[in-house]
Amino acid sequence: MRSPFLFMIIGLLGLLLSSCSPEHSEIVVSKFDDTEITMKEFEDAYVKNVGGIEEAKADSLPKLQNFLDLYTNFKMKLRDASIRGFDNNESLSAELLDYQRKVGSSYILEKQVVEPAVEKLYERRKEELRVSHLMVRATAGSNIDSLRQVAQIYLDSIKNGADYETMVKRHSDDNFSKASGGDIFYVTGGQLPWEFEDAAYNTPVGQVNPELVQTKFGFHIIKVTDRKPRIAKIKASHILISYQDSEGKIDSAAAKLKMDTVLAKLSAGESFEDVAKQYSMDPGSKDKGGDLGFFERRMMVKEFDEVAFNLEIGQVSNVVKTNFGYHIIKCTDKQPIPPFESEKENLKKVYRQGRFNDDNNILVDSLKSKYNYQQNQQTVDFLLTNSDGFHFGEEHPKKDEISTMTLFSAAGKNFNALDVLQRIGQDKEFASKELKSEAFEPALKKISGEILLEEDAMNLDKRDPQFASLMKDYRDGIYIFKLQEEEVWNKLSVDSTKLYSYWEENKSNYVMPDKISFSEIYSAKDSLINLYYSMLQSGENFDSLAFKYTERPGFKTKAGNYGLVDVTSSVLSREANKLSSSGQFSTPFKNGAGYSIFKLNSKEASRLKTFEEAKPEVSGTVQEMESKRLENEYIIGLKNTYNPQYFYEELQKAFKQE
Repeated sequence: MRSPFLFMIIGLLGLLLSSCSPEHSEIVVSKFDDTEITMKEFEDAYVKNVGGIEEAKADSLPKLQNFLDLYTNFKMKLRDASIRGFDNNESLSAELLDYQRKVGSSYILEKQVVEPAVEKLYERRKEELRVSHLMVRATAGSNIDSLRQVAQIYLDSIKNGADYETMVKRHSDDNFSKASGGDIFYVTGGQLPWEFEDAAYNTPVGQVNPELVQTKFGFHIIKVTDRKPRIAKIKASHILISYQDSEGKIDSAAAKLKMDTVLAKLSAGESFEDVAKQYSMDPGSKDKGGDLGFFERRMMVKEFDEVAFNLEIGQVSNVVKTNFGYHIIKCTDKQPIPPFESEKENLKKVYRQGRFNDDNNILVDSLKSKYNYQQNQQTVDFLLTNSDGFHFGEEHPKKDEISTMTLFSAAGKNFNALDVLQRIGQDKEFASKELKSEAFEPALKKISGEILLEEDAMNLDKRDPQFASLMKDYRDGIYIFKLQEEEVWNKLSVDSTKLYSYWEENKSNYVMPDKISFSEIYSAKDSLINLYYSMLQSGENFDSLAFKYTERPGFKTKAGNYGLVDVTSSVLSREANKLSSSGQFSTPFKNGAGYSIFKLNSKEASRLKTFEEAKPEVSGTVQEMESKRLENEYIIGLKNTYNPQYFYEELQKAFKQE
């Protein structure tokens, strides 16, 4: 019988061994010199390499082992780069700073502006609002303050009890909606000016927004009349009975009688599709049983849209009257809101076409405050009065003088006028425009904003771990590139003697395929191709006919000649290869959307390539072999220096942490 004391000792030993075992992330999978590669570092690198955690989990142990070899080599190379002083290399440092400046700017815009806005837009588009407005329109030359006062009077009246719809019909400048009390129907995120949209989404159903909303169109008094979950798209069929008879005359009574017949047929149990095919007067959908396919809100006329989007799948509507006639509508399917990832790129386009510029301006204004942006008005005035005839992109007539003049300062730096003008000249939006106030002000605003973003990017790696990782990857990449340049490409030497020797030993690998030279007469019409064929049979010269009549773009001036090509290069060459003797021509041949007649000019049998013919391929092969040899020698040298050790057995635990 075993002693309880023995079990206690065994349990204590197990606990002790367990407490001494390293955390999963700290398991060492390889090491060299004084550097250890942990499981966490290995797993992070592997996931990044294969594109995702699920892909990594599915890979085999040999693949993990192979990657460990490559990753350890990579880390040894980076150690070598450090020893060679790449960190202090001015050229590499300048490249890194330039990358950080340019990529960091885009990164800031994407992460701080675009992505949050697109996510918000996606959430908004899960709902739709029915909105009305009273608009006081602004036109060129309008006195904005006066318009605001007028709009405020209308809003105050509504707040004091005036009927909203009556006020709209009496005072709104939107002639499309005023007759219906300002109703602009259902809308969702990204369809309206952002100022209007923000106000609408912040207004409770049945209420009027308490503030005036200003857009580029003027001032709006907004009322929300409905709010509900949005259906992305519906699929519907319809039967249309037009008001117009077969002679184009309006006869609504006859149309109503015909619709009564349709209703009777449907009530008697005839299928919607069969009735649509028999009676519908919509030529686009009639033969498809009335099927209109999928469509979104606002793609159909309002009366049709409102009924169709309220139907359940399989439900058939009552008679709907529109400007086109009488309709019976059947809903056949509905599409839910797509997942965010599938909508993301489309929403980015919607956002960039809408409110992006305003959001970007808000960001730039915050950076101006953050970096104490100061514009030198004296320099601006000097440029505007001393740049007659100067266009952005040209050499400024006073370049020496303006090169010492500060145009603006930010982040403790002065930016001179000459550098800024040169940068404006490189922007496609402003290149070649004359330096006048109407062009210079927006140009300066844009370029100064870009410069402020670049300044902000120079500290981004210190506050954003994801960007810091991106910068580290880029730095590692240019260091590895520099090592390859020094250890492989600069040492690569392949002369003609070496190339010729390799070709002599491997001639059989360099073969010229069977080739064919042929000409073609092509026509889109079978009647014409048959006419040309009969002319050839009557003795007409093939090349002359091809020069006159072939319809193949770019081949008329070449008399249809394709030159000498690989027999297997195309359907045309394979078809022409069926001809056996030079000068022979084919019968007309159906070729895609048209017809062809081929003439065989010559054939060239397969043969070994001469050294000159094979030289480009041989050169590529030998250079690749030499590159691999030099790379291998470099890796062997690193291994001899650092004596790496690999703990492959630990990789069985990779991606298995619970």
